[in-house]
Amino acid sequence: MHELPKVGYLRLPQIIGDPTRDPPIAPIIPVGKSTWWQGVREGRYPKPIKIGARATAWRVEDIRALIERLGR
Repeated sequence: MHELPKVGYLRLPQIIGDPTRDPPIAPIIPVGKSTWWQGVREGRYPKPIKIGARATAWRVEDIRALIERLGR
């Protein structure tokens, strides 16, 4: 399992991964970007928090709860 910080925020590439980065970022939740955003709209995934005009993040605590709910 990934080593998540105790508190803080995660950006989307940190959650769903990004193989194009150098070094590549492995996914915590292995879904595509469209699937992730659809899940947010449907309430399956946590709601994001705006941290800037063009920046969105998710609370680490919410991602931990999602991982527990998914049974990982």
